[in-house]
Amino acid sequence: MKIEFCKYHGNGNDFIIVDNRSRQINPGSGQIAFLCDRHFGIGADGFMLLEDQEGYDFSLKYYNCDGNESTMCGNGGRCMTAYANALGIIKNKAAFVAIDGDHEAEILSQNGSECMVRLKMKDTVPGQKFDDGYLIDTGSPHFVKFVPDAGAVDVEVEGRALRNDRRFAKGGCNVNFVEISSAVIKVRTYERGVEHETLSCGTGVTASALITALTNKENPGFYMLSTLGGDFKVHFHSSDAGFTEVYLEGPAVCVFKGEITI
Repeated sequence: MKIEFCKYHGNGNDFIIVDNRSRQINPGSGQIAFLCDRHFGIGADGFMLLEDQEGYDFSLKYYNCDGNESTMCGNGGRCMTAYANALGIIKNKAAFVAIDGDHEAEILSQNGSECMVRLKMKDTVPGQKFDDGYLIDTGSPHFVKFVPDAGAVDVEVEGRALRNDRRFAKGGCNVNFVEISSAVIKVRTYERGVEHETLSCGTGVTASALITALTNKENPGFYMLSTLGGDFKVHFHSSDAGFTEVYLEGPAVCVFKGEITI
């Protein structure tokens, strides 16, 4: 089967996106893993299908690069919004559904192939505290560990060990190493399903911002976050019950279009 695709990235977190409104594409896990392979396929951290869904502009189905369907992807949701705009499905605003429920998104600006997209994330309860960090679900489960120097962390080794920690639910979790500075929160993320550090992770920077707010008495309701791939803004409202009105803001870039046979 020959399929047409678009390659997008959100601050270096990259995705293959396919328009599947015809419902004719149903790739298996091995085919998705092939497409995401950086040597023999297109290369990506994840694979997404855009499909029709009654009552919404579209639905988002997300797969990790290992070929398995996964939980919510924040950068994927922002890139999918930009893709839906390019297809003419939406203009500036979108209402879509993903595995973790309803989402709203807005394209704030556009410059060539780059859109600045703000995505509303799910409401989140306060995280579970451990001696070495916090566990929180922002659409995907994330462990947040504060470190004095994020640049000095061996993310591949330490991240992999925590990702499979027995304390966490079956399937493990994503792991974020967070350095707090006066100007910006620095985040590095080890992603399950990718099984490596990624240049950025949308649900990961969201988790890092919310846990920072949980531990910070002077909670501003807004943080700038820096990853290896670029910068994000996370806005939120916090209370004793948790976090609402959570928004993830950052770029979504169309890299190229193509077709491939699977």
